[in-house]
Amino acid sequence: MLLQEDINKIHCGDSLEVLKKLPNNCIDLIITSPPYFQQRDYGNIGIGNEKTVEEYVHNLKKIFNECIRVIKNTGSIVFNIGDKYIDGNLLLVPYRFAIEVQKEKKVKLINEITWVKINPSPKQDPKKLVSSKEPFFLFAKSNNYYFNKEEFLDYKDKYLNGNGKKAGNDIGKKYFELIEKSNLSKEEKELARKELSEIIIEVKRGEIESFRMKIRDMHALPYGGQAGGRLTQIEKKGFTLIKIYGNSMRRDIIESTVETIKGIGHPAVYPEFVVQEIMRLLSKENDIVLDPFLGSGTTAAVAKRLKRNYIGIEIFDEYVKYAEDRLQKMNEYNLELFA
Repeated sequence: MLLQEDINKIHCGDSLEVLKKLPNNCIDLIITSPPYFQQRDYGNIGIGNEKTVEEYVHNLKKIFNECIRVIKNTGSIVFNIGDKYIDGNLLLVPYRFAIEVQKEKKVKLINEITWVKINPSPKQDPKKLVSSKEPFFLFAKSNNYYFNKEEFLDYKDKYLNGNGKKAGNDIGKKYFELIEKSNLSKEEKELARKELSEIIIEVKRGEIESFRMKIRDMHALPYGGQAGGRLTQIEKKGFTLIKIYGNSMRRDIIESTVETIKGIGHPAVYPEFVVQEIMRLLSKENDIVLDPFLGSGTTAAVAKRLKRNYIGIEIFDEYVKYAEDRLQKMNEYNLELFA
């Protein structure tokens, strides 16, 4: 059984050794970003200093196997791993890891969530494009994992309608303008305006979320599953209206800036926003969230703010101090710690 003194605490030590002391099936969510392979100076100790990518993946897999042991059947494991060039060759380190940990069939890869960096490091190489994304691999060891899709990026539902604009009285305005500019006949235009007005009323009543309109010779024809009825409508009426029900589509992409934190010397801080959205997707209040490579403390800080419990593991004393100071500053803002 997990001891109360182990919860809401940062454990200073080697991840593998600390994990081995935790009981089976005691953690609700693991989210972490291990040191990247030969990317940064981590003091020449711990994972990330291996001479070969094969050795790096092997050592990381030992940590991952302990994560599988301690995670609940309803829990998830999320690993964010960066890639590496050697002699101009991209090693695909994250994908080597993802493939390797699935070989023993102890986990399933549920999603690869891509973090798109709005402000990537502008490293200029005349023969390479700027790298601006990283994967977050979402694993589960059963089909019963907690998954609250409605919480993930829910600000899009709260503030935006389906067209990506604030809902207002001008909804559908662009379609009315396109109808007038189109090559539709007078009768077709009249019918298009009538049906467009009716569907706008449905949006304002909250009966549907949004809609799309396709007009003959102005929009690309429907394809795939939308062909058939939609295509027939365009041919016969000159237009088709596509109703959109429910919340916005939850895609496997998170756009966020790269963050730095004043006073924290950790070389790789992953964004609170990314961690926040994944944590809201995969856990609920009072759950226990573990980060075996806590670093500057982002996972613990987000867990605390979202009213989750946390367990952090970090091998460097200096980073432990950074993380503890960061959490203490949160206390100064009267953020309650839920145990």
